[in-house]
Amino acid sequence: MATQAPPAPARASPSPAAAAVPNGKPASPYVERSNPMPNGQGSAPQTVTSKDPKAAAQAASDMRNIVRRKLTGYVGFANLPNQWHRKSVRKGFNFNVMVVGESGMGKSTLVNTLFNTSLYPPKERKPPSLDISKTVSIQSISADIEENGVRLRLTVVDTPGFGDFINNDESWDPIVKNIEQRFDAYLDAENKVNRMNIVDNRIHACVYFIQPTGHSLKPLDVEVMRKLHTKVNLIPVIAKADTLTDEEISNFKQRILADIHHHKIQIFEGPRYELDDEETIAENNEIMSKVPFAVVGANADVTTADGRKVRGRRYPWGVIEVDNEEHCDFVKLRQMLIRTHMEELKENTNNFLYENYRSEKLTAMGVQQDSSVFKEINPAVKQEEERSLHEAKLQKMELEMKMVFQQKVAEKESKLKQSEEELYARHREMKEQLDRQRQELEEKKARVESGRPLEEKGKRKGFSLR
Repeated sequence: MATQAPPAPARASPSPAAAAVPNGKPASPYVERSNPMPNGQGSAPQTVTSKDPKAAAQAASDMRNIVRRKLTGYVGFANLPNQWHRKSVRKGFNFNVMVVGESGMGKSTLVNTLFNTSLYPPKERKPPSLDISKTVSIQSISADIEENGVRLRLTVVDTPGFGDFINNDESWDPIVKNIEQRFDAYLDAENKVNRMNIVDNRIHACVYFIQPTGHSLKPLDVEVMRKLHTKVNLIPVIAKADTLTDEEISNFKQRILADIHHHKIQIFEGPRYELDDEETIAENNEIMSKVPFAVVGANADVTTADGRKVRGRRYPWGVIEVDNEEHCDFVKLRQMLIRTHMEELKENTNNFLYENYRSEKLTAMGVQQDSSVFKEINPAVKQEEERSLHEAKLQKMELEMKMVFQQKVAEKESKLKQSEEELYARHREMKEQLDRQRQELEEKKARVESGRPLEEKGKRKGFSLR
């Protein structure tokens, strides 16, 4: 499908500095960033004001690391959505939907009506003895369909035999196991060396059919929806809504929503984005106001009383039109499932449901993950943590330096004390020697004064007498 090039965006008004023409040549576009340019002609530092510290820190970080320029003409990156469109059309899309409900609820007819094709072949009528299934089986039907050059690989997973037994305990196990097996297959494909061509067989949406009893959810419905709502995008529908009046449908919907809220069952809701316009928001609100969808399926064309050819069912009292929003909610179901929220269903499956299952699976296998890896990082908090760690490191270094200093001082004091003791010992020795010499001199002096000879007889000269 041919795409038109987007019109060139309006030229931004240049700043006065950019409009100047020095030396007869136009100046380059003005560079806006917090740091000045090397030539000294940078703009004034920008400031960020925000009540949210996280937003302010992030904005400040962006201003430091990103050079911002004003465009003075059409560049072309506004064509990126068109490039993505061409790539997506070339690769094609895939969508996997599961239908869960009791036999005879019109699941096959509704699927054929949704995609306006005979995806399900006509069923062969079997004898009553052969038509009874012993267990719930899982059947998968795939088809490649194309619309306006866009290819879609559609896979419908049916659950024949569900709810058809007297005792339906554990009848949901084959359904849950099939969903988990598809998650396991995708996880195994992600862990392989070559991950270029991973086939996504995960269930993106589960359409759960509720019998049009007009009362409330059955215990089986509650239990099955509780088992499924954490693994698939659950979309409840009231099957064969043409068997109920408008008032009965309205009351039935209120009871179903009350049961869902009471049992804390999470059903799929269309995401809301900040940049959505009022028309989109009103459209999403209108779709969600119809949940659970009261639907009627029909593949055959019938003629109304005014001669129009429509898809619907003929009754003695009139015609039920499938595509008439006044008759049923089929249009809203198709709009959410296919026309407006198909990508959101796939994204929610991949980013939320599958990630939760993957985390639980790896944790059960003993794989430990650092909780700080995938948590949302607040730059301001991160900076505070780094500052605290730096201060703790400085305190530790200061304590170690004090210990080393005290050890050195103790060693020096020990050496000084040892040197002092040696000096005292030498001092005592020298003092004792001087005392002995003084005593000898005093004895000699006393002998001289008394007239006694200094040397005794029998002693050789040169030896002192003691």
